[in-house]
Amino acid sequence: MTSLITRRIALAAAAGALAAPHVARAQTRYKSEYKLSVVGNRTIPLADGAFRWAELVTERSGGRINVKVYPGSQLVGGDQTRELVAMRQGVIDFAVFSTINISPQIREMNLFSLPFLLQDSRGFDAIIKGPIGAELFRTLESRDVQPVAWGENGFREISNSKKAIRTPDDLRGMKIRFAAGAIFAEIFTALGANPVQMSFADLQPALSTGAVDGQENPVNLFLGFRMDTLAQRHLTIWNYVADAGIFLLTKPVLASFTPEDQALVRDCAQQAAQEQIAASRKGLGANGDRSSLDELARRNVTVTILSDAEKQAFARATRSVYDKYAQTVGTDLVRRAEAAVTAARA
Repeated sequence: MTSLITRRIALAAAAGALAAPHVARAQTRYKSEYKLSVVGNRTIPLADGAFRWAELVTERSGGRINVKVYPGSQLVGGDQTRELVAMRQGVIDFAVFSTINISPQIREMNLFSLPFLLQDSRGFDAIIKGPIGAELFRTLESRDVQPVAWGENGFREISNSKKAIRTPDDLRGMKIRFAAGAIFAEIFTALGANPVQMSFADLQPALSTGAVDGQENPVNLFLGFRMDTLAQRHLTIWNYVADAGIFLLTKPVLASFTPEDQALVRDCAQQAAQEQIAASRKGLGANGDRSSLDELARRNVTVTILSDAEKQAFARATRSVYDKYAQTVGTDLVRRAEAAVTAARA
C-alpha cells in the first residue's frame, strides 16, 4: 500500500513538472500584434522613428513581439490629441508622440512650446538629457504609460504664401494653422496673426485652397510633404518652439513582457530615437551640412534665417504668453529650464 501511494505521489510530481513549462509559456504569451500609433507618415522623422522602433523590436525579438505601425493617427480618427487617452483605454499599445499633442492633457509638456526658450539644439539637448527630461518622464509615468526614449521632430519654423517674415509686423493679419494647444493660438494672436487650429490631415487641402496662408512645422516635414507645391513660397527659420518626441508604451503591455524583452524594447527605442534626432537635424547647417537648405533653394522657396537679435523682437512680442504659460508649466520647472539652456549655450 505504501509503495502504491509513493508511486502515485511520484507520478503526480512528474505530471506537475511536465505541466510547469506550459504554465510558464501561458504566462508569457504575447499578443499576435501590438499597435503603434504616430501622427503623419514615414516621410517625416517623427513617423520614421516609429516605424524604425517597430522594425527593430519585431526583428530582434524574432517576431515574438510583432509591432505594427498605424500612421496618420488612424487609430483615433486622425486626431493626434486623443492618442494618450486611447493608450490609457488600451486601444493603442505603443506610440511616438509629439509633446505638442499631449500638452493639452499634461501641462508640463508646454515647456517645449514656450516661445523662444530653447533657441537651438544645444538648449533642447540640455532639457531632454538632463534632470528636467527625467522629471517629465516621471510625470508621464503617473498617467499609466511608460516613456522609454526622448526623440525629436525638429524646431518648428513658419512658412506662408505671401511674403518673407522677418519682423512681428510681417505676420499681421495672416491666417496661420496650428495643430493643438491654446498656447499656439495665443502666440500668433500676440504677433497679430489669425491662428486657425486644424488636424494635420486637414492642413494640406487648407493650404492648397488658400483657407490658411501659412503653417508652422519643422523643415523636414515641409520638404517631405512638398509644401512648396501648396503655395508655400516663403519659409522663415526662427526656432520659436521645439517639436520634442517621446517613445512610449502602456504600463500593462510593458509589464507583460519578460525582463529580457523589456530591455529589448527599451534598447530599440533608444536606437530609433537617436536615428530620429539625427534625421530631424540633417541639412540645416550643422557640421557644414546644408542639404535641406539647398533643397529648399532648388524648389524656389525663399528662406529667411533670423539672427538672434531679430528673434528677440518676436520674443518680446510674445513675452506675455511666455509668462502666462510659465505659470501653467510650473515656475520652478521653467526657471530650472532657463538655467539649463543658458549654461548649454554659454
